[in-house]
Amino acid sequence: MKVKIINKSKHTLPSYETKSSAGLDVRANIDSSIELKPLERVLVKTGLFMEIPVGYECQVRPRSGLALKKGISVLNSPGTIDADYRGEVGVILINLSNETFVVQDGERIAQLVFAKVKQAKWIKVDVLSDTDRGEGGFGSTGVK
Repeated sequence: MKVKIINKSKHTLPSYETKSSAGLDVRANIDSSIELKPLERVLVKTGLFMEIPVGYECQVRPRSGLALKKGISVLNSPGTIDADYRGEVGVILINLSNETFVVQDGERIAQLVFAKVKQAKWIKVDVLSDTDRGEGGFGSTGVK
């Protein structure tokens, strides 16, 4: 899959860190550091603009190292960048730790994963088919 990209950042394009990586690490493109206090959230710009092929999305996901070591996550995880969006890619970070975290320019803040998508077409009905689970909701299939 090929994705057109404009890089207005000071940094190299996102890259896969290993041969089998699913996600491309994306970097903060900011003029000055951002202090993120516990439970605060912030939109961090990347300087990247993409043209994603129709039938695909780009998911914005947390980096596991930042989550484990610093308690930093992507708030609407996974965030979705639609194929028709042409604005700058931004990452909504949240600090879930008890300590202030400082986002530095060029820091790897999230990962981008491309995925195929299909749009649903509704079929209006009056009755749905039965299943063993039925209406069992949250936690209904777990250990009892």
